[in-house]
Amino acid sequence: MLPSYETLNTHQKALQINLEPIRYGTFAEIGAGQEVVRWFFTVGGAAGTIAKSISAYDMQVSDAIYGRCKRYVCRERLESMLEYEHRLNLERLREERGNTTAFFTFADTVSAQSYKGNSDCHGWMGVRYQAHPRDADSQILLHVRMRDKENALQQEALGIVGVNLLYGAFFLHHRPDDLIRSLKDNLSPGRIVIDMIEFSGIEFRNVDNRLMSLRLVQEGLANAAMFAADGKVLQPSEVFYKKPILVERGSFHPVRKVHLDLMRAAYEKFVSQPEIKAEEVVRVMEVTMHHLHASGGLEPREFLARADALNACGFQVLISNYYEYYRLAAYLARFSKNKTALALGVRSLQTLFDEKYYTELEGGILESLGRLFKNDLKLYVYPTQDPQTGELLTLNSLKIAPGLDKLFGYLVEKGHIVDLDNYNPECLDDYSRDLLRQLENNQPGWEEMVPDPVVELIKSRHYFGYRPPLEEETHA
Repeated sequence: MLPSYETLNTHQKALQINLEPIRYGTFAEIGAGQEVVRWFFTVGGAAGTIAKSISAYDMQVSDAIYGRCKRYVCRERLESMLEYEHRLNLERLREERGNTTAFFTFADTVSAQSYKGNSDCHGWMGVRYQAHPRDADSQILLHVRMRDKENALQQEALGIVGVNLLYGAFFLHHRPDDLIRSLKDNLSPGRIVIDMIEFSGIEFRNVDNRLMSLRLVQEGLANAAMFAADGKVLQPSEVFYKKPILVERGSFHPVRKVHLDLMRAAYEKFVSQPEIKAEEVVRVMEVTMHHLHASGGLEPREFLARADALNACGFQVLISNYYEYYRLAAYLARFSKNKTALALGVRSLQTLFDEKYYTELEGGILESLGRLFKNDLKLYVYPTQDPQTGELLTLNSLKIAPGLDKLFGYLVEKGHIVDLDNYNPECLDDYSRDLLRQLENNQPGWEEMVPDPVVELIKSRHYFGYRPPLEEETHA
């Protein structure tokens, strides 16, 4: 019996793969040295595993083999490497040994620390493989960032992650949660960030990659992960690169008409700035791990219910560990120097100006606000209506603690905090606690608060505690 993956160091993992008689394939690595294949040569028994090892460092050589592309460290280049090398293995070797061999191709294209002091140390890594001889292909792609300051340490981390990926693909493919967890084996916290992973092919036909994005953040492999409206996982830096960004934060339990109106109103204000091209704006709904923990959304079904609802409304979704707004702002600023804005309700703004949330910062709330607004970020603030009195609470009527009111007024005057006066009054009566109670108790009227596509989802999949009427259950 194989020991559990937690007990294996990198040497043991590489050796176990080399001793597996059916595994045979190619390693193609560009940038940072051949750090992954080096483990398999070092531990012994590589002749039974490695059909070929190649490193096409020269750009012209790389283009001649894999075709031209705009960038050399990108998903497009990785996929062309996997496609070319795996097809070559099958064409050359399948007839002779296809009945006893499960072929694979591992590839990476990496930009590590250079002598010029390049600070963007990242890479794309993947494996295309047969889980069993004559099997259809399966594939795992990931994007990794190396956080070590020295080139040698970055190369070491890259090699360990590559071995972890191959071991996981070969021995943990039926347990994708464990596979993701194993990617950080033998690496101290903070050495790597994996902000995108995508499973595809026959072994992963039942895997939902949105859930895998959640697992990356949950396991501490990334502080944020992202997926598109069609459920396809995205690499955040490529989506946000040099683009104007508008983010709405919420629990979306579930997404309601008021959320859509907040985004609409904020978008109208955002694109009214002359320097912003409306067609370039990236609009994202962000869910924090804090919100998911608070409402039980870490359960797969609960999380996917929110994801399905947001996707049904056409939104890209960002999952993050950034509870503090200034940390989210700093994250976005890493990828884009263009305009950035956050859309939020007036109650959230009130919380933002509560000093008790900043006791861990040496500079307290002043440090937090300084970090938040240092890159010319804007906050677009949506009003709310008191359910008891009917009084409208807006940016102008919000009560700020004495001592912070002048700072608040300054930020409003300078245009950093903007009142959304273009709201739809019909959405102000929308309260999530009422909606959830109506769903759970099967009370009429909840459909009025929810976008039509989400109504259909809730009814067809019984999301968010919804129970259909008895006659509906009878005919289902």
